[in-house]
Amino acid sequence: MRLHLYLARRFLRAFGIVLAVFISILLPVDLAEQLRTIGSEGGLGPVLELALLNLPGSLYEMLPLFVMLATLLLFLGLARTSELVVIRAAGRSALRSAISPVLMAVLIGVVGVAVINPLVAATERQYQQSIARYLGGEERTVSISSEGLWLRQGSETRQTVIRAAASNSDGTELVDATFFTFNAEGELTGRINAAQAVLEAGNWALTDAKRWPLADALNPEAAAEMFDTLLLPSTLTAEQIRDSFGRPETVPIYDLPRFIAQLNRAGFAALQHRVWLQMELSSPLMLAAMVLIGAGFTMRHTRFGKTGVMVLSAILLGFGVFFLRSFAQVLGETGQLPAVIVAWTPPAAAIFLALGLLLHTEDG
Repeated sequence: MRLHLYLARRFLRAFGIVLAVFISILLPVDLAEQLRTIGSEGGLGPVLELALLNLPGSLYEMLPLFVMLATLLLFLGLARTSELVVIRAAGRSALRSAISPVLMAVLIGVVGVAVINPLVAATERQYQQSIARYLGGEERTVSISSEGLWLRQGSETRQTVIRAAASNSDGTELVDATFFTFNAEGELTGRINAAQAVLEAGNWALTDAKRWPLADALNPEAAAEMFDTLLLPSTLTAEQIRDSFGRPETVPIYDLPRFIAQLNRAGFAALQHRVWLQMELSSPLMLAAMVLIGAGFTMRHTRFGKTGVMVLSAILLGFGVFFLRSFAQVLGETGQLPAVIVAWTPPAAAIFLALGLLLHTEDG
């Protein structure tokens, strides 16, 4: 038990060292990138704010790499001080010695999903809002509720809020749509109801529309107009509507199942969000796979030589598994593979591969 606790502490210390090194590298790089993006007219305060908001997401995305490097740092240190030799001489096999780092990696993954994921979701949302504010871009937000789809578009001088009972998979065709227009002071200036609204290049094409002027008309119903077709200017595109939903990373994992159900009721496939949910749930397994891959190449004494080759092989194999998982994620988001297979198969295959390597090199 003491040996397991010792190895767990060494692994956590190695993980902390790797994390600190990457923070010291990523933060200055991100500061330079944000300075290039928004400029220095407002001072360094906004630049530092954006860099700090973007940092948790960058670190969370690189978590498998941190675990892999921590594993290499741990076992290379143990091999250099001959502690691995002592452990093996005491009758501890390689697999038993790897149990503690694997459990710590799983624990890091569970904490990441349960605690860090909501934190990253909050910082990502705030980052997007802040950078849009500093760049002075047009504000576009989408909300999904039991009442249907809510979309907002506009600028500092005009806002349009759109409600639709349902839509197609990319949000370019709305059913039973209502358009509310507001001026810069937030006063309601008009309302348009349409049986159908189709997003075209530069405008919404409304069918069976009725428009009420609400700003100056004493009797809006008397001044209402009927249109078989009506074009309403818009700067939105299908890509902007999809982006307005927010990336799955901006939705906390606790809210993701409900959000997916709301997307489905609104007519959206929500493939990207379903795949992301399964990817998050399988992340502890992915971190365990990274530990086993690193252990398979470095649980050997340094006197055997080829340490650099082994380290490079472990890193390349780890990147290969990560790339395979990312490629499978793309296949899942396009609907070519089920979300469960996409998320759970690559880490499971990596674990079996690493276990086979450890058993092949086991000699005690």
